[in-house]
Amino acid sequence: MSQPLVLFGSAEIAELAKFYFDNDSNYQVVGFTVDDEFVEADQFQGLPLVPFSEVAQRFPPEDCSMHVALSYAKLNQLREQKYKQAKAAGYQLPSYVCSKSVIWPDLKIGDNCFILENQTVQPTVEIGNNVMVWSGNHIGHGSVIGDHSYIASHVVISGHSRIGKRCFLGVNATIKDFTTIGDDCFVAMDASVNKDMANGAVALGASAEIFTEDNRRARALKRTYFRV
Repeated sequence: MSQPLVLFGSAEIAELAKFYFDNDSNYQVVGFTVDDEFVEADQFQGLPLVPFSEVAQRFPPEDCSMHVALSYAKLNQLREQKYKQAKAAGYQLPSYVCSKSVIWPDLKIGDNCFILENQTVQPTVEIGNNVMVWSGNHIGHGSVIGDHSYIASHVVISGHSRIGKRCFLGVNATIKDFTTIGDDCFVAMDASVNKDMANGAVALGASAEIFTEDNRRARALKRTYFRV
């Protein structure tokens, strides 16, 4: 029997999450919620759209779970905030791992993760809380992905790498084995990272040039992409 699930969000990611949860999990989406000021209709995808101030009355946490279906806005800070907001309201936040992926039983994974199809996740991998992993990635053995990070498609994270919190790894990025990526890092599309990155650093290019957090270009790039 399917378990009822409320999705936090009313845009593209929430629409996609509904499809995956409804068709490939033990959960059935019964409604949506967003912060009160963003409620523009009483329905989304044919289901109730409820202000967050009212969601616990309409869909009590003892009866329903919640999944925060948001993307990487503000370098994942927004999704982190809403994740904490949902937990503080008493909801369980289930993760979704697509059945069309290759994983091993020893995978350690937190809550509110959203992991799509065609992943190769090797043994002894650890994935934190509230992590989004888009389709078609390789996560090498012994690697660790920190809370609230976002991994786009066709990323290669080689073995025993560590990805910090709130990181963004763009399409086709490559991380060398035994590499440590700090918190709040931005690895751009096609970047090839072959050395450690400090907190807040930005990596660009096929042989990635890395800028420290206080570098003017790093600040400008993060402001352009993430408005931070």
